[in-house]
Amino acid sequence: MEELAQVYGRSLFQSALEHGRLDQLREQLAQFADALAENRELAVFFFSPYFSTEEKQRSLGTLLDGADELLLNFLSLLIENHRMPVIFRIRHEYERLWDEENKTLPVEITSAIALDEETTASLGRTIGEGAGRKVTLAAHVDPDILGGIIIRVGNSILDASIRNRLEQLRRHVAQGAS
Repeated sequence: MEELAQVYGRSLFQSALEHGRLDQLREQLAQFADALAENRELAVFFFSPYFSTEEKQRSLGTLLDGADELLLNFLSLLIENHRMPVIFRIRHEYERLWDEENKTLPVEITSAIALDEETTASLGRTIGEGAGRKVTLAAHVDPDILGGIIIRVGNSILDASIRNRLEQLRRHVAQGAS
């Protein structure tokens, strides 16, 4: 059986696609999910069974005044079915479908020091050309990797960090000592 979030995410995505509002719903869904993630009281209110469906529906209308009607109806359905806690996974599914539709490939580059924009852009171009897709780049700094670089392309990871190489060397030496 498909995961609940996938069913809801596909449903919202299909509705947005049919109405030509993929980007608008993507942005508004992200804003709502981010607000829930950042505000504990808001999350408790929408996720808690102690507040009535009616209270949540009224608050939703007030909170999201001016939001797309498709999103309001969708969130209202989640509230009615007591499914609001899966909103973060629904957002993830919607983002995945949006990336597929727009032929984008998420790429995360992690390095021990900040890379200059030219290097980061060059890596992104090279990966995009190889994959035949548009790349969305995210660069992070993690001093714990000591040096080198870690590149995550979709679900694949290339770990060329010094920390990883030292760990491999440690395992190799430990096996030789046994």
